[in-house]
Amino acid sequence: MKKIGFIGAYDKTDLIIYTAKILVELGKKVIVIDSTVNQKAKYIVPAINPTTTYITDYEEIDIAVGFYSYEGLAQYLGLENFNDGEYDYALIDIDNPDMIDSFNIQEAETNFFVTAFDLYSLKRGIEILSGIKQTIELRKILFAEAIYKEDDEYLNFLSLDKKIIWDDEKVYFPIDINDRKTIIESQRISKVKFKTLTSEYKEALMYLVQVILKENNTSSIKKIFKQI
Repeated sequence: MKKIGFIGAYDKTDLIIYTAKILVELGKKVIVIDSTVNQKAKYIVPAINPTTTYITDYEEIDIAVGFYSYEGLAQYLGLENFNDGEYDYALIDIDNPDMIDSFNIQEAETNFFVTAFDLYSLKRGIEILSGIKQTIELRKILFAEAIYKEDDEYLNFLSLDKKIIWDDEKVYFPIDINDRKTIIESQRISKVKFKTLTSEYKEALMYLVQVILKENNTSSIKKIFKQI
């Protein structure tokens, strides 16, 4: 099982679910672990009998809510070790410094730092990174209407005293009202929809999935975008 960390204060639940859906359509078994303070997945993902902790199926993705360690997940699944599960990928949503250690994020296959450039997302996101005790490599996922060199330099400045090596490659997502409309509509009908996303958003999703899989499957992902 490969673990992928998504760290930051910026709202990334929908991004993670969309990423998971592509992985599922490519034949992967995926669990999304929402370890965030607000547990957004609890409100946007339908569940028959939601309790304090539960795992529910959504669009062939397992969504785990209310778990704060692999041990808790293993116990719920009846496993001695979470790694013994049938999942190919675990995508972990983190917005709390304590969860960095709890989910042993240093040993994840790939870790992303997700942010926009408003001060809350930046400064709270950097505060979350204070939970990193061993130097790790992070790749930036940046949401913005336009990307400016000064914004990225400011993020680098804020993180100077953190145990981070920034990957040279970045993933840029547009902040676009049309993408927002598609995401909200997907939430309402409880279906992940790609067709009406902007081409920029779909390109970013495709690149993100290829980073996770470490392979180029552009044609397969484009088919998914056309069909769903």
